[in-house]
Amino acid sequence: MKSSPLAGHAAAFVTTLIWGTTFISTKVLLRVFTPSEILLLRFAIGYFALWCAFPHPLAIKDRRQELCFLAAGLCGVTLYYLFENMALTYTLASNVGVIISIAPFFTAIFSCLFLRAPRPGARFFLGFLIAMAGIALIHFGKGGALRLGPLGDLLAIIAAVIWAAYSTLTKRISTFGCNTIQATRRTFFYGLLLMLPALYFMGFEVSLSEFCEPAILLNILFLGLGASALCFVTWNFAVKILGCVKTSAYIYMVPVVTAATSALVLHEEITLRMVCGIVLTLAGLFLSENKGAKKECERVGTAK
Repeated sequence: MKSSPLAGHAAAFVTTLIWGTTFISTKVLLRVFTPSEILLLRFAIGYFALWCAFPHPLAIKDRRQELCFLAAGLCGVTLYYLFENMALTYTLASNVGVIISIAPFFTAIFSCLFLRAPRPGARFFLGFLIAMAGIALIHFGKGGALRLGPLGDLLAIIAAVIWAAYSTLTKRISTFGCNTIQATRRTFFYGLLLMLPALYFMGFEVSLSEFCEPAILLNILFLGLGASALCFVTWNFAVKILGCVKTSAYIYMVPVVTAATSALVLHEEITLRMVCGIVLTLAGLFLSENKGAKKECERVGTAK
């Protein structure tokens, strides 16, 4: 893909399109595996797939760059999914879905603090508020009510902050001049390495016989090859082209894709409230990505 803004938007769109459908595969795999087992399997498959796609080692001479890869693996692979899974055990999945979607807000803060990026303008924050209102309608549009789970909700907020840190680190890594596949693979390596201590406490008991069922094999391959190997590469590519703030705004699309997939695959009902939520979410995304927002950001940045 050429390094153009259109290619960056296309990469971000494809990423969120796939990530929004992963819940189906995860639900199938949870019949056989634990969340920690699924996590290790999908990223191990993704890691080896990236080696096959680009079998060239990444040479890093600067120790500080290596530390960035380590931090990205810790945040984007190990801690994010660990905190997200822990949050799901203490609060409703709908709560987690809404709270995780605030990651673009923290990404905007981190990009200003650590990347010296221009401060996002009013359009970005207005788009954020509209998208969050839409996401809330989507998640609670099935007749459910918001029920607070303080510990779980706090863990979900931490997960959102961690993902924002990962996106910021990814933007920093993009300035190293590394191949995107190699950079993503190095991030996966550290994520898998740092995952091992958690697996010691959570347990890992997987046998080859469990993959004899076609549905299990196909779904774990989808998560490993699609949601991990492909999507992290396309996400990192989009961050490199668009920046971490504009790319993170595409997270708003994940609940929209999830709702649409639920209706098509699981035949779940789409209510009027959910339709309104989808419209609001897409409107918020469009407002955040609008070119006028970029101009306003530049104007604010020069006024500092």
